[in-house]
Amino acid sequence: MANQTTSEQLNIAFFGECMVELSGSPIRKAFGGDTLNTALYLSRLTTNQAVSVSYATGLGVDELSKEMIQQWQDEGIDTTLVTQFTDKLPGLYMVEVDDTGERQFLYWRDNAAVKSYFSGQQVSALETEMQTKSIDALYISGISFAILDLVSRQHLLTLIEGFVQQGGRLIFDNNYRPQLWSIEDAKYWYGKLLPLVDIALITEDDDLLVWGDAESVEQRCLRLGCKEIVIKRGCEPCKLVLKQNDSIDEQYVAAEKVSNVVDTCAAGDSFAAGYLAARLTGNSATESAKLGHQMASIVIQHPGAIIPNSAMDALVR
Repeated sequence: MANQTTSEQLNIAFFGECMVELSGSPIRKAFGGDTLNTALYLSRLTTNQAVSVSYATGLGVDELSKEMIQQWQDEGIDTTLVTQFTDKLPGLYMVEVDDTGERQFLYWRDNAAVKSYFSGQQVSALETEMQTKSIDALYISGISFAILDLVSRQHLLTLIEGFVQQGGRLIFDNNYRPQLWSIEDAKYWYGKLLPLVDIALITEDDDLLVWGDAESVEQRCLRLGCKEIVIKRGCEPCKLVLKQNDSIDEQYVAAEKVSNVVDTCAAGDSFAAGYLAARLTGNSATESAKLGHQMASIVIQHPGAIIPNSAMDALVR
């Protein structure tokens, strides 16, 4: 992919779901969601760079929804792509964390506002931005598609196809949640998306759940047309696979060692933000992966998906 230089403004939009997060004892209220986590951390990391981050989702007009929007604006995120529905509410989830920092989730999201984002009578703000190519890149995850009904999924896929044909970049994280859809559905839609992807951020464990082990991650992604593949492997070194013309460069980048893991929530999301913060502003894939690991190593030493801004000050460029 052609890297963005720091002299040009890059506009990247994220689409997905942000929910009310309940965690801890006593219970704490926060907000989180995979694409939102990445958008927020990317906004923080690029505060001094020519990068504009916007977030597209559906919310209600309730106080929690208003609080979310205000918080995102305070983080430097453009919220003009948010659609608010008078008869809908945001989803909610509870996180339970064990002694090793691993977490389990309980969800209440069946009627979440974001499910109606592409099914309303009016054209969504994100659709307008994509069709006019007012944004340079779109970031989605497997969850972004899983939360939509079949008609909305097809509509979003068609939008993405047109966007990519106009030169837009698609960045895809394969986050898979079996509570949301079947392996067969995920495999079908991932197969449709991957040929359109500019940067594929692939969690190895999720990929194995969806595709099995008959073919490696890189073999599949290369076969489907991806040219930049970042394979996230938790505390193990991530694997970078870059295709340029007929050559393929593969390398591993070691993760940061962390002895006091508190909560692994948003580890992969924050890695993605670190990778993109460096990669989209002209750095090599290797240097980008290093920043991704540094970002994730800080996040997992704090409770919850979103850590205090001050905890990551040293990484802001």
